[in-house]
Amino acid sequence: MRAAILTREWPPDVYGGAGVHVEHLVPQLRKYIDADVYCFGEARDDATAFGVPSSLTDANAALQTLGVDLQMAAATAGADVAHSHTWYANMGGHLSGLMHGIPHVITAHSLEPRRPWKEEQLGGGYRISSWVERDAYANANAIIAVSEGMRADVLDCYPFIDPAKVHVVYNGINTEVYHHEPATNALTEHGVDPEKPYVLFVGRITRQKGISHLLRSARMFDENIPIVLCAASPDTPELGAEVAAAVEELKRTRQNVHWIDAQLSRDDVVQFLSHALLFACPSIYEPLGIVNLEAMGCEAPVVASAVGGIPEVVVDGETGILVPYDEAEPKAFEKAFADAVNRVAADPVAAKAMGIRGRARAVEKFGWEAIAKETIEVYRKAGA
Repeated sequence: MRAAILTREWPPDVYGGAGVHVEHLVPQLRKYIDADVYCFGEARDDATAFGVPSSLTDANAALQTLGVDLQMAAATAGADVAHSHTWYANMGGHLSGLMHGIPHVITAHSLEPRRPWKEEQLGGGYRISSWVERDAYANANAIIAVSEGMRADVLDCYPFIDPAKVHVVYNGINTEVYHHEPATNALTEHGVDPEKPYVLFVGRITRQKGISHLLRSARMFDENIPIVLCAASPDTPELGAEVAAAVEELKRTRQNVHWIDAQLSRDDVVQFLSHALLFACPSIYEPLGIVNLEAMGCEAPVVASAVGGIPEVVVDGETGILVPYDEAEPKAFEKAFADAVNRVAADPVAAKAMGIRGRARAVEKFGWEAIAKETIEVYRKAGA
C-alpha cells in the first residue's frame, strides 16, 4: 500500500499539534507501508514540498492554500490512498481522490465551525476555509477523529456525515523525546530560576489556547508562584498587542512573571516542562490537547479546562485537575482555574505524584506504533 500524506507542516516547519502528529505518525507508518509526504514550503529531502504559486503571492492566505492544494493533487498519482491533515490540505486530498480514483481519509485535528476567531486572521478567507473543510468532509471515505470528543464535534458540526465513517484514533506522544530532563540551562538562559517551581504555559498566541483567560486568572494565583509564558506567533498583530498589554498589567500586580516571546526548540521546551510545578492549559477548544501529553511525558501535573478531548488525556484528580469551562461565565472559569492551580501548588508531594502517574499514562495509552497500525486499518476500511 502507498499512502500520500498531505500536510501543511513537516519538519523543520512544525508549529502546532497537527504537525507534531504527522511528524511522528509517518515514521511508524513506514514500518508497514509506503508513505509519501506532500507538504507546504521549501524543498526537503524527505518530502515533496510546494510553494505558493507566483500569481497568488499577494492573495488572501486561503486562496494561496488552494494554489498549493492543486499542486499536491497533481503530484499524488500512483498512491492507493490520500490522507490529509487540517483544512490546509483537505482540498488537496479531496481532489487527489477524485483525480486518481483513490479513497480520501481525513484526520480531524480541529474544525472551522469551532474556531470562529479565525475570521480575525483570514477575513473572507475564513469562509473559504469553512467551505473547503465542509466539502472535503462530506466526500471523504473515512474520517479519523483524534478523540471521542472530536468525533462528537465532527458529527455535531456536520450531521450529514455517516457516523460509521468516523473512527477514533488517538493522538500520540514520543515518550523517548518527552521525558523528565534534569538539565536547566534553557531556564537560566531565559532568566528563570530552576530552584523555584513555576506555573508554565506553552502555546501559540491564539484565542483557542485561552491565554487571555490565563492572564486574568493568574492575578489570583498565590503570589509566591512564578509564572512562565512560552507564547509566541500571534494569529494577528492586534491579538499580539492585546496579550502584550495583559502581560504588562500582570507584571504590575506581581513579581516573577516571565514571558518568552520566541519559538523555543523542542529540547528547551522539554526542559521547561520538566521543571514546572504544573502545566496550565486553559484552552477553550482542544480536539485532544497533545501539549498536555507532552507535559505528562515530562512528569508535569496538568491543570486544564475540561473541553474537547482533554478529559480523555488528563484524569481529574490523578494526573491533574480539570476545570469546567462555560464561555458564558468567563470570570467563574478564571476563578476556578486559579483555585485549581493554588490547590496543586499547595501540595508539592501530591503534585509530584500526579506527574509520575501522568507519565505512566502517556507511555501506556498514547504510543505511536499502535496509532500507526490503527490508521492503516482505517485506510483498509476506506477501500485502500
